Amino acid sequence: MAVLDKIRQRTTVLIIIIGMALFAFVISGIFTKNGVSQETVIGEINGEEVSITEFRQRLEAAAEQSKTSTTMQLVDQVWNSAVRTKLLEQEFESLGISVEGDQILNFIKNIPVYAQTELFQDENGVFSNEKFIAAVADWKVNNPRQYQLWLQDELAISFNAKEQTFNNLILAGVKASELEGKYNYKAANDKVSISFVKLAYTSIPDSLVTVSESEVKAYINDHKEEFKQSPARDLRLVYFPEVASAADEQAIEAEITSLLEDSQEFDADANATVKVAGFKNTEDMSLFLDRHSDIKFDTIYKSDAALGFQQRENLVGLSKGEIYGPYKEDGYLKVSKMMDIKKNGTAKASHILISWAGAQSANASVTRTKEEAKSLANQLLRQARNANVAEFYQLARDNSDGPSASRGGDLGYFVEGQMVAEFNDFVFGSKVGAIDMIETDFGYHIVKIDDKKDTYQIATLARSLAPSEETINANFKNATSFEMAVSKDSNNFGSIASESNYQVRSVSKVAALEENLPGLGAQRSVIQWAFNDNSSIGDIRKFDLGTGYAVVQLTAIYNEGTTSIADASIKAIPAIRKEKKAQMLKEQYAGKSIDAIASEAKMEVATASALSLSSPVIPGSGREAYIVGKAFGMEEGQESDLIQGNDGVYKIKVTSKTEAEALESYAIYASSIEAQRKSIAPYSIFSAIEKAADIVDNRAVFY
Repeated sequence: MAVLDKIRQRTTVLIIIIGMALFAFVISGIFTKNGVSQETVIGEINGEEVSITEFRQRLEAAAEQSKTSTTMQLVDQVWNSAVRTKLLEQEFESLGISVEGDQILNFIKNIPVYAQTELFQDENGVFSNEKFIAAVADWKVNNPRQYQLWLQDELAISFNAKEQTFNNLILAGVKASELEGKYNYKAANDKVSISFVKLAYTSIPDSLVTVSESEVKAYINDHKEEFKQSPARDLRLVYFPEVASAADEQAIEAEITSLLEDSQEFDADANATVKVAGFKNTEDMSLFLDRHSDIKFDTIYKSDAALGFQQRENLVGLSKGEIYGPYKEDGYLKVSKMMDIKKNGTAKASHILISWAGAQSANASVTRTKEEAKSLANQLLRQARNANVAEFYQLARDNSDGPSASRGGDLGYFVEGQMVAEFNDFVFGSKVGAIDMIETDFGYHIVKIDDKKDTYQIATLARSLAPSEETINANFKNATSFEMAVSKDSNNFGSIASESNYQVRSVSKVAALEENLPGLGAQRSVIQWAFNDNSSIGDIRKFDLGTGYAVVQLTAIYNEGTTSIADASIKAIPAIRKEKKAQMLKEQYAGKSIDAIASEAKMEVATASALSLSSPVIPGSGREAYIVGKAFGMEEGQESDLIQGNDGVYKIKVTSKTEAEALESYAIYASSIEAQRKSIAPYSIFSAIEKAADIVDNRAVFY
């Protein structure tokens, strides 16, 4: 009933919105006269088209398999799969990789769903090529649907077989020499120790280092790969949320308050005025809440922890039959009534489970007999009865066969009826602190009752704090008025918003395929508009977001290419400053010894022992591969020049060098390198193929 009232409230605005939507549909530039999208291709991969029809079929199939992913997550998933499939198929064709029928059959033998199906097995339970071929022939004639499913499987199996051949060709060429193994061994086991001083870049204030625009340009030009820019947009918007006003909340409170007490109502059948029980006195709470509340009656008894943090104390403090409210919670105005209190309705217990071979859910490693299990359980019971909390925890951790062993047997709180009958009866029939042994199908349990708490059955009369029709209309009017005002003077979007105390939100660098806007959730329509070819900087549009309206302005367009100087400066200037600071420090301390630098800079000479090339981390300074590499290239006792590191300029002195003992063979290290390379080779090869491919991605047009 409450839901129907909300729908009626929205009627006026819905008519307006539907009308505007139909008008937009008629004039939309992406439709032809026949109402059919002119775009039929969602992308191209090395000139090979991916049709939107094919893509949508795959998307529907993916949606059926995944009920939790968002549309854009599925779009990404299906697109990435399509790109990968087409790129690999192109590689298979160029390399002449094909799969014949007998190869497919050999591949099928290793697929459990086929190999283990009785229909395809001979009298010995072995997969039979002949039986499988006969079954497929039968499907083609008598079961077209099954045959079509098989054809889809056949394509996938054929692709997988080709991919396996392709990967085998790649892996056959992945090797590592024994010389590489030797280098790997020495990189890990050769050691060098140093003493050093580090002149941190932070010792020079940024204010003393100027960076010119020409230097930024030069840095960008020298590091073009670091400053590549993908298409993006900047937006600013004012959000008009559709929320209940203060007057709406007062009206909802008055309505919910009127339902608390008994009332008089005319009964047409009886032709008389009858008494109608209110929330406080109704004898059928389920029926009452079905009629009057947006939240139904939850008959389950709950512990205080399950009642919610905000109102827990207020609700637990109620006596049976007492009410609390109205109060706001989770977008509702609520009044709650304590229906019943179950004394000690929830308990906290710990146990030590001793199972036996064959007991329910027993681990395969459990080999003791039932008699042996009982003997051990009795022994542990005696120890448990004399144990303190810490000792019981230790007993459970060391002896329990249950999954709670790592928690010292702690099972947490549970309500009556949640555990198996024998366990439940002991826990809820005994006092806190009791320890005893019980038997279940899982084994013998040494159970300790740790705590008990009351549980509560609470009924809640709730109404959603939904805006009234008047508020909805006013919100629409405000959003439309603001849209008209800023459309006339788009350069003063911010000041016009400020005059009406509207908050302007800025969104930077939105990508074409992003799904969400900060604080507004999934808003693909806004992002699509921003990337539309007809949208220009300064354009303004109002969007119905479902939860209200947003008046959006497009403020910047970033095309694919090199980042602008302004944007690149955020990264380039600190890097240039570091280079300049390094040069300043080198000039200041040029020609000075470690001790002289330490004295002048008022610091201690630090040491770092047993550094290796495979782990070039200097304690207190972090990873400094270049510095450690320099140390390995120096002689023992030699002092370096000033060296530029990641966080400062170093001067080092090699105090000792230890060369690892030579081995007769380094094959094991070579094998390790080869295994590592093979594990990443297929991924690396595909990444290279994808990077070199000419891929046209039109997804943002359709989704």
